Amino acid sequence: MVLRAWYARSEAQDGAPGLQSLRVTREEWRQLARDLAAAGGRLLALWASGDERAAARVHAVFLTERRALAMRLELADADEPVPGLEDLFPAATRLQRAMADLSGVACTDPDKRPWLRHAAWPAGYRPLIDSPPLLPPTRPDGALPAIEDYGFVRVEGDGVHEIAVGPVHAGIIEPGHFRFSAVGEKVLRLEERLGYVHKGIEHRFSELPLLEGHRLAARVSGDSAVAFSWAYCQALEGLAATPIPVRAAWLRALCLELERIANHLGDLGALGNDAGFAFGLAQFSRLKEQLLRATEAAVGARYLMQAIVPGGTDFDLGLREARALGACVHSIAREAALLRTVYDEHEGVRDRFSGAGGVAPELAQRLGLIGLAGRASGQSIDLRIDLPCEPYGQLAVARCGRSEGDVAARVAMRFDELQESCRLIALILEGLPGGACRIELAAPPSGKLGIGIIEGWRGPVLLALESGPAGAIRRCHPHDPSWQNWPVLEHAIIGNIVPDFPLINKSFNLSYSGHDL
Repeated sequence: MVLRAWYARSEAQDGAPGLQSLRVTREEWRQLARDLAAAGGRLLALWASGDERAAARVHAVFLTERRALAMRLELADADEPVPGLEDLFPAATRLQRAMADLSGVACTDPDKRPWLRHAAWPAGYRPLIDSPPLLPPTRPDGALPAIEDYGFVRVEGDGVHEIAVGPVHAGIIEPGHFRFSAVGEKVLRLEERLGYVHKGIEHRFSELPLLEGHRLAARVSGDSAVAFSWAYCQALEGLAATPIPVRAAWLRALCLELERIANHLGDLGALGNDAGFAFGLAQFSRLKEQLLRATEAAVGARYLMQAIVPGGTDFDLGLREARALGACVHSIAREAALLRTVYDEHEGVRDRFSGAGGVAPELAQRLGLIGLAGRASGQSIDLRIDLPCEPYGQLAVARCGRSEGDVAARVAMRFDELQESCRLIALILEGLPGGACRIELAAPPSGKLGIGIIEGWRGPVLLALESGPAGAIRRCHPHDPSWQNWPVLEHAIIGNIVPDFPLINKSFNLSYSGHDL
């Protein structure tokens, strides 16, 4: 009843279907968040917008009751701290710290440590508002200042020692620092620090035209190119009040499921390798390569950075290409089912997977674990079912889920979702409607906000887009589900041994890039 009263005050929000918008006062900001938390709601994203010509605005999007609610707080005084939500939604604390780093909007959250600012700019500089960018200040002798000390939480006690891993890692992995507190090899605590690259993606969006921003969106996190570019286009098309052709929606779903399968195949091979089972890596790498080649033959690219464009898709699918792609996906589903039996029956693999990195459903609910990792810990949310955009409402997506919450459960989820995506692709190819795959889209009016939400392979991808004058982007905030799930990884490793961390970490496979804006 309480939430119904809030929804009764809301209005439709441009972008994702089922999304409502509500402007609140400073007092209502926490009151509504408290009511949403009590009803089992999930925080999907939190960010600030505004510039020197307008008061700051703070936005938050929540998912509850198979609906989404975007609440907005107008700040007459940008220097007055925003009421923090970290006690209601633990994932909010890093989002609030990032908001302070990028937009200068302070929060009552007691954790004041910078999150994305690694001495790359002065403490008072706001990358999303102030211009031109400032270089790091130097001392009179020309030397760079000392790097600020970051207050990691220390664990005290007999035999406790720290193991610092990163931020520089071997190979091509992106930077991230992991501070383990351990007794022997048993982990007592893990604290992460991310955001070392700070690519400036959000600022770069504001330099692009609205009709070109989808290209950058596809590169926020390369393994989720389809999800981010679709979320961008969904927001833009909502702003323009322009529905896309039915065929285009089905082709977008085809791309999204191909992206999901490719990532699951890659992860299943890597997880086998981390468990000392190189055969698994070889076989799933072979299957992924088959899929990428079939995708290139059908769509024109191995990785679908350019496939989703405003108004539809940048490709169409011929009958011959559709048949060849369908045959490849069918073959992959059959072989993946056989490999699942191998994984299940291999004693060494079972021993490494079972019980490692457990996240109980109660903890997953409390911390807001979402996406694939959440569904492995009893959190059933899948936006293809709970907040579907077309054509998912017609495809009857089967809900996959586990409750064990360990590495084995996250591996099982990948096998389950891989098979379901193969089934969906068969339905899409069989029922693909005729007609155009793209329409021309006009730039929407200035001063509007659109929000796109798509269930990517890792979890819900959200993108908030504000239109500016003359077809420009005033503000664009992309949000990867890794923001919610990185803190849960810190809990998943507790009680495990340090050598199991690579396996547990890979079972989540969270994005550094999508987190480092």
